[in-house]
Amino acid sequence: MRFAEVVGHAKQLGILRAALSGQRLHHAYLFLGPEGIGKRTVALALARAIHCDESNGDSCGQCVNCARIEDANHPDVRVIGLLSGKKEIAIEQIRGIERELRYRSFSGKRKIAIVDSAQLLNPSAQNALLKTLEEPPENSLIILIAPNGGGLLPTLRSRCLRLSFAPLLRAEMADFLSHVRGIDAATAEFLAAMSMGSIATAIHLDHATWIEKRRVWSGMLGSLKSGDYQAASAAAEALAASRDDALEFLRWAESWYRDVLVRTVTQNRDDLVNGDMLEQIDREGTAVGTERVLDAIASIGDAAGGIHRNLNRRMVLEKFLFGVVGGR
Repeated sequence: MRFAEVVGHAKQLGILRAALSGQRLHHAYLFLGPEGIGKRTVALALARAIHCDESNGDSCGQCVNCARIEDANHPDVRVIGLLSGKKEIAIEQIRGIERELRYRSFSGKRKIAIVDSAQLLNPSAQNALLKTLEEPPENSLIILIAPNGGGLLPTLRSRCLRLSFAPLLRAEMADFLSHVRGIDAATAEFLAAMSMGSIATAIHLDHATWIEKRRVWSGMLGSLKSGDYQAASAAAEALAASRDDALEFLRWAESWYRDVLVRTVTQNRDDLVNGDMLEQIDREGTAVGTERVLDAIASIGDAAGGIHRNLNRRMVLEKFLFGVVGGR
């Protein structure tokens, strides 16, 4: 994808394009922001712009270099992430990119390494990468991608130029889904709201399946009574079966409690993600109160961070749900 085709993130793209045109690219970047909002897309768009035969500040999408990056087989662009069946990015993967960055560039342009889900780098891998960042190979570029910097060594973060990415605006999402993906306007609006600014979530979200999941999750939260830690434990065990499902639940729960907060404080319904569940939202707001809703939102962030760091999912979810039943 070209810079011009990226949805949103105008400020971040402007910074990168200005650095590229002025030949002032940093040797290392840290892209931070929620999952699925386009950080990896921007990183690859930058790699294409650097290697494109046209070299006009953006990629053409047609030349050999653009095509090879698109197909993930360009010799000067390497993307690493979590290997299948693994829970962390190992030092061997980092040593592999270190060796490649020291090789001479095939194209004569920058050697680029993109580390996706950098928060999953184990301590040995982070320390190995730190040495490379302290003495970067000539004409190299390293881009780390993570939801937040919490799982990374402070010294590692300090060696990178940080770019923070925010969730996409609902209008941007709906416009993209409607005009680019060809989704009808009503469904596009629903998916844009439900995806909470994550374009990847919106693209892969099945309308009917999501409606059913949301019904189950809202019913589960609504059924938890004050002090019923046994029910909260059982719910946590069911939610913890799948890492992806657990994170998906937490993303929805964040939207739910955000809606409760917005509705309680402002009485506004126009900006609600779950606007079709207004009665349940009002009922929850009355039962819980603003302070407990704020606590729940903070706990959701902690829980998601714990799961991203591969902590025990059941225990992480139990802690969140125990806070829910303790706050009713």
